[in-house]
Amino acid sequence: MSDRYDRGMATRRAVLGDAHVDRAESAKSDFDAPFQDLITHAAWGTVWASDALTRRERSMLTLALLAAAGNWDEIPMHIRATARTGATKQDVQQVFQHVAIYCGVPRANHALKLAKQTYAEMEEEAE
Repeated sequence: MSDRYDRGMATRRAVLGDAHVDRAESAKSDFDAPFQDLITHAAWGTVWASDALTRRERSMLTLALLAAAGNWDEIPMHIRATARTGATKQDVQQVFQHVAIYCGVPRANHALKLAKQTYAEMEEEAE
Protein backbone atom coordinates (compact mmCIF):
# COMPACT_ATOMS: atom_id res chain seq x y z
CA MET A 1 0.00 0.00 0.00
CA SER A 2 1.05 3.60 -0.51
CA ASP A 3 1.64 6.33 2.05
CA ARG A 4 -1.50 8.09 0.79
CA TYR A 5 -3.55 4.92 1.24
CA ASP A 6 -2.22 4.46 4.78
CA ARG A 7 -2.88 8.13 5.59
CA GLY A 8 -6.35 7.76 4.05
CA MET A 9 -7.17 4.68 6.10
CA ALA A 10 -6.00 6.39 9.29
CA THR A 11 -8.11 9.47 8.51
CA ARG A 12 -11.11 7.34 7.54
CA ARG A 13 -10.89 5.49 10.85
CA ALA A 14 -10.47 8.73 12.82
CA VAL A 15 -13.53 10.31 11.19
CA LEU A 16 -15.89 7.36 10.73
CA GLY A 17 -14.71 5.10 13.56
CA ASP A 18 -13.13 1.67 13.56
CA ALA A 19 -16.45 -0.19 13.68
CA HIS A 20 -17.75 1.49 10.51
CA VAL A 21 -14.50 0.99 8.60
CA ASP A 22 -14.17 -2.62 9.78
CA ARG A 23 -17.72 -3.35 8.53
CA ALA A 24 -16.99 -1.71 5.18
CA GLU A 25 -13.70 -3.55 4.81
CA SER A 26 -15.24 -6.93 5.68
CA ALA A 27 -18.02 -6.34 3.13
CA LYS A 28 -15.54 -5.40 0.39
CA SER A 29 -15.54 -7.71 -2.61
CA ASP A 30 -13.46 -8.04 -5.75
CA PHE A 31 -16.16 -6.00 -7.50
CA ASP A 32 -16.00 -2.92 -5.27
CA ALA A 33 -12.39 -3.16 -4.05
CA PRO A 34 -11.11 -0.73 -6.72
CA PHE A 35 -13.75 1.82 -5.65
CA GLN A 36 -12.85 1.39 -1.98
CA ASP A 37 -9.19 1.93 -2.84
CA LEU A 38 -10.10 5.06 -4.84
CA ILE A 39 -12.03 6.69 -2.00
CA THR A 40 -9.37 5.73 0.54
CA HIS A 41 -6.66 7.34 -1.60
CA ALA A 42 -8.54 10.33 -2.96
CA ALA A 43 -11.21 11.28 -0.43
CA TRP A 44 -9.62 10.14 2.80
CA GLY A 45 -5.91 10.26 1.88
CA THR A 46 -6.00 13.61 0.10
CA VAL A 47 -9.06 15.78 0.74
CA TRP A 48 -9.90 14.72 4.31
CA ALA A 49 -6.21 14.37 5.25
CA SER A 50 -5.36 17.95 4.27
CA ASP A 51 -4.75 20.39 7.08
CA ALA A 52 -6.08 23.34 5.02
CA LEU A 53 -9.45 23.00 6.79
CA THR A 54 -10.29 21.60 10.19
CA ARG A 55 -12.21 18.34 10.37
CA ARG A 56 -15.12 20.30 11.80
CA GLU A 57 -15.15 22.60 8.78
CA ARG A 58 -14.71 19.71 6.37
CA SER A 59 -17.56 17.82 8.07
CA MET A 60 -19.87 20.81 7.70
CA LEU A 61 -18.95 21.28 4.04
CA THR A 62 -19.47 17.60 3.34
CA LEU A 63 -22.93 17.62 4.90
CA ALA A 64 -23.90 20.73 2.93
CA LEU A 65 -22.70 19.22 -0.34
CA LEU A 66 -24.41 15.89 0.31
CA ALA A 67 -27.70 17.63 1.06
CA ALA A 68 -27.38 20.03 -1.88
CA ALA A 69 -26.76 17.13 -4.27
CA GLY A 70 -29.46 14.93 -2.72
CA ASN A 71 -27.01 12.19 -1.71
CA TRP A 72 -29.27 11.03 1.10
CA ASP A 73 -27.64 7.66 1.83
CA GLU A 74 -24.38 9.34 2.89
CA ILE A 75 -25.90 11.87 5.30
CA PRO A 76 -26.46 9.52 8.28
CA MET A 77 -22.85 8.28 8.05
CA HIS A 78 -21.55 11.85 8.11
CA ILE A 79 -23.92 12.88 10.91
CA ARG A 80 -22.45 10.01 12.94
CA ALA A 81 -18.98 11.27 12.05
CA THR A 82 -19.74 14.64 13.69
CA ALA A 83 -19.14 12.92 17.03
CA ARG A 84 -15.48 12.70 15.95
CA THR A 85 -15.10 15.82 13.81
CA GLY A 86 -16.35 18.33 16.36
CA ALA A 87 -19.26 19.61 14.26
CA THR A 88 -22.10 20.27 16.70
CA LYS A 89 -25.84 19.93 16.25
CA GLN A 90 -25.98 23.72 16.01
CA ASP A 91 -23.36 23.61 13.24
CA VAL A 92 -25.44 21.06 11.36
CA GLN A 93 -28.58 23.15 11.78
CA GLN A 94 -26.74 26.14 10.30
CA VAL A 95 -25.39 24.04 7.44
CA PHE A 96 -28.87 22.95 6.45
CA GLN A 97 -30.14 26.53 6.77
CA HIS A 98 -27.60 27.47 4.12
CA VAL A 99 -28.70 24.54 1.99
CA ALA A 100 -32.31 25.75 2.24
CA ILE A 101 -31.44 29.24 1.04
CA TYR A 102 -28.94 28.35 -1.68
CA CYS A 103 -30.12 24.93 -2.88
CA GLY A 104 -33.75 24.57 -1.88
CA VAL A 105 -36.00 24.01 1.10
CA PRO A 106 -37.01 20.44 0.13
CA ARG A 107 -33.38 19.27 0.13
CA ALA A 108 -32.67 20.93 3.48
CA ASN A 109 -35.91 19.59 4.94
CA HIS A 110 -35.04 16.03 3.99
CA ALA A 111 -31.48 16.40 5.25
CA LEU A 112 -32.82 17.69 8.60
CA LYS A 113 -35.16 14.72 8.81
CA LEU A 114 -32.25 12.31 8.27
CA ALA A 115 -30.08 14.16 10.78
CA LYS A 116 -32.85 14.13 13.39
CA GLN A 117 -33.34 10.37 12.94
CA THR A 118 -29.61 9.71 13.10
CA TYR A 119 -29.08 11.83 16.22
CA ALA A 120 -31.97 9.96 17.90
CA GLU A 121 -30.35 6.62 17.02
CA MET A 122 -27.01 7.84 18.35
CA GLU A 123 -28.62 8.89 21.63
CA GLU A 124 -30.35 5.51 21.98
CA GLU A 125 -27.08 3.68 21.29
CA ALA A 126 -25.31 5.80 23.94
CA GLU A 127 -27.81 4.81 26.65
